[in-house]
Amino acid sequence: MELRGVERAEVEGKTVLVRVDFNVPLFNGHVGDDARLVASLPTLHHLLERNAKLVLISHLGRPEGKVVEELRLAPIAVRLTDLLGRPVRQLDDCVGQTVADAIADASLGDVVLLENVRFHREEATNESGFARALAKPGDVFVNDAFATVHRAHASTVGIADHLPAYAGLLMEREINALSRLEDPKRPYVAIVGGKKARSKLGALRDLVSRVDEILIGGGVALTVLRAIGADVGDSAVDEALLDEIREIEAAANRENTAIHLPEDMVIGVELSPDAEVRTCSARAIPPGWQGFDIGPATVERFCERIRAAETVVWTGPLGAFETEPFSDGTRRIGEAVAESAAYSIIGGGETGEAITRYGLADRMSYISTGGGACLALLRGKQLPALEALRA
Repeated sequence: MELRGVERAEVEGKTVLVRVDFNVPLFNGHVGDDARLVASLPTLHHLLERNAKLVLISHLGRPEGKVVEELRLAPIAVRLTDLLGRPVRQLDDCVGQTVADAIADASLGDVVLLENVRFHREEATNESGFARALAKPGDVFVNDAFATVHRAHASTVGIADHLPAYAGLLMEREINALSRLEDPKRPYVAIVGGKKARSKLGALRDLVSRVDEILIGGGVALTVLRAIGADVGDSAVDEALLDEIREIEAAANRENTAIHLPEDMVIGVELSPDAEVRTCSARAIPPGWQGFDIGPATVERFCERIRAAETVVWTGPLGAFETEPFSDGTRRIGEAVAESAAYSIIGGGETGEAITRYGLADRMSYISTGGGACLALLRGKQLPALEALRA
C-alpha cells in the first residue's frame, strides 16, 4: 500500500493537525509507559524542523463521550514537554472558539495538545460537523496514529475530508513492516493469546487461510479447549463462542492449517502473586482451579514450532504475565521468537508491553504500536483511515 507521506507535504509556516496515539497508561497522574510518545517524535521533529505550528489530537481510554477527569491529557503534555525539549501547551477542549483562539495565538514552532477527543461522542460516530470543527484551525492533516486506523472516527477519517491528508513517519514505518506479510516466507506461524477469546475470534477465522500454523495460548486457549470438550475447571470461558470456534477448527482442517493448543497449563485458585500454583493437563483442570499460563511441555512444543518458522506474528500474551507465578510462558516464548531467525512481528498492546518488560524488544524484527489495527491489517481488512492516505 503506497501512502502520501508527510515528506511530500508543504508545511512550512502552516498549522499542521497531527493525529497521534497517546493512549498510554497513567499512574498517579504520571505517564506510566511513554513508548507511544517516543514513537511519535520523528514525525513531530520533522514538522518542527520545517517551521510548522503543531496541533496534536489524541484520545485516551474509553470515556464514551463524557468528560472523565482521570482521562485528561495534562500528564501527557508534561511528559511530551520533556521528550521534545520544548513547551507543550495543553488545552481544556478540542473544539470551540476558545480552542480556535488559542491555536491562532500560538506561534510557528509551538506545540499545542488538544484535550481528549473522545470526550465528545461525535468523535466515534464521525459526525460531519464535529470533524469540520476539528479541521477548521488547520492547513494540513497528518495521521500518525496507526493504532486507530481501523476506526472510522472524526479525528482519523473525518478531518481528511476537509484538509490535505498525509501519513506520518510512524504510520509509514508500520505499513512498510507489515507489508512484508503480504507474501511471507514460510512456514508462517501465528501466535494468538490474550485474555478474551471474543477479541481474537475474527483473527482466528481469517488467519486459518493465511498462515501455516497457529499456536494458541492465554484465555483464548481456554475457550477453544472448552469448545473441544476439555475440562477447564473454573477458568473464564465464553460459552457463546463455542459453536463458532468449532467452525473455525473445521475451516483450519480444510485449509490444512495446524492449530496447536496447550498440552499443560499452570493453574491457580486465584490470580495472585501468593497463589498456590500447580501444573496439570490443559484438558483436565480440576474444579475450583483456573488456567493462568501455558505449562512447560506446551512451551517446549511451541518453541519447536517457532524455531522451524520463517515468519512469526504474535498477538496476545500466553498467560497472565503481569503476575509473577504465571509469567514464564510468555517470557519463554518471547525468548524463542527473539532467538529465531524468522521475520517477527509483535502485535502491539500487551504483547509489546511484555516483550519490552523482558528486555527483548530490540531482538524482534518489528513491534507494532497498534494491536487491533495490526490484527485488522493481517486479516486483510480494509482500514478506513488508511484509505484516506493512499497516494
